[in-house]
Amino acid sequence: MCPPNGPSEGDNASAASQRTPPRASASLPSAEELQRELDKVPRAVLAHVVDVHCHPTDSKAEMTHRVVEDLPIRICAMATRRSDQELVADLARAHPDKVVPCFGYHPWFYHWISLATAASKEAHYRALFLPSSAPSKPELDAAFERLLPYLPDPTPLSDVLEDVRSHLIAFPNAMLGEVGIDRVCRIPYTRPADPPYAEAADTDDGSSRELSPFTIPLEHQLAVLEAQLALAVELKRNVSLHSVKCQQATGELLDRMKAKHGSQWLKISVDLHSCGLSAQTWEQLSKRHPNVFLSLSTAINARSPAHRTLIAACAPDRILVESDFHDVRLSAPYTWHMLRTVAEVKGWHVEEEWDENVEEWGAVRRLEENWRMFVRGEHRERTRRKERRDRAIEEWEANAEGD
Repeated sequence: MCPPNGPSEGDNASAASQRTPPRASASLPSAEELQRELDKVPRAVLAHVVDVHCHPTDSKAEMTHRVVEDLPIRICAMATRRSDQELVADLARAHPDKVVPCFGYHPWFYHWISLATAASKEAHYRALFLPSSAPSKPELDAAFERLLPYLPDPTPLSDVLEDVRSHLIAFPNAMLGEVGIDRVCRIPYTRPADPPYAEAADTDDGSSRELSPFTIPLEHQLAVLEAQLALAVELKRNVSLHSVKCQQATGELLDRMKAKHGSQWLKISVDLHSCGLSAQTWEQLSKRHPNVFLSLSTAINARSPAHRTLIAACAPDRILVESDFHDVRLSAPYTWHMLRTVAEVKGWHVEEEWDENVEEWGAVRRLEENWRMFVRGEHRERTRRKERRDRAIEEWEANAEGD
């Protein structure tokens, strides 16, 4: 995702690199080439494609609404902070057949949220960035004094949850998103921007914004995230989850949610968007969590060849595709490019026309069915074959003794 006031450097969360499409390379065509490829695809086929994660409200509203009106695919539009929740709602109201609204608060902005009433703005941020348990360092004290004027007054977590709740209730098909955890986000010396965020991400001279040395403590991020996830379980809403440099923490989080919420947790689906997990980590996690899917994007994942290994390792019914982009004009071509990448790795053909009665499913039909499974939720633990056999033997022996 690419709103400003997030990191300008680090793993897969570079605001500077997402202001414009990724540069073409030997493996990645330009945006113009991707659009030309998309133009060859019948709209009857594209009507079954879903971009499961994008940020259209980060761009100018007039352009976004105009483009969405004629968009050949469906999109899941993410909110990230208080100032864009209603922008997503407006887009969904105007285009209910094209837009699935997603409401939630992004981890890049969790430092703006207070878990309890703080004595003051300074006390809140000092507790996060200069905890009393850490040794005092003059350079950090100076950086804090410089950063503090740029930071907004903190919002109580209770207000955040009420905001998310009201929007989710207003839209019965809405998801929770974008929420998550992020270890590399550093706080910039910049005041919070007003929409459209994509424009605000650009500095006057085109350079990256200066970053402070501070990151948001993971414990604070998890507290805010888990409160939002509890709301998703309560309202039975699916989740789009951000995870950067947090493989172990993400696995532990999902284990904790499963233990805490039990069968209610399995009623909802969770998408690890622009998934950066290793193939090995994904395989282990997916076995423990039948309600977890992954989605991949050209804008983020195609920068590394590891995404093809991850596609190969992912079960055919647990994968989705996305653009993870702020300019809705690139949503369809980017999503279609990733769909074709998934098809190539999996050995699936790609439909050139739409026929409801075909016996062999292509990539579009497979991914559409995955999306339907994701939306449907109500997942069950996947019992191993040996366990099923042993249980059948035990039942047979019990019946034999009874006879």
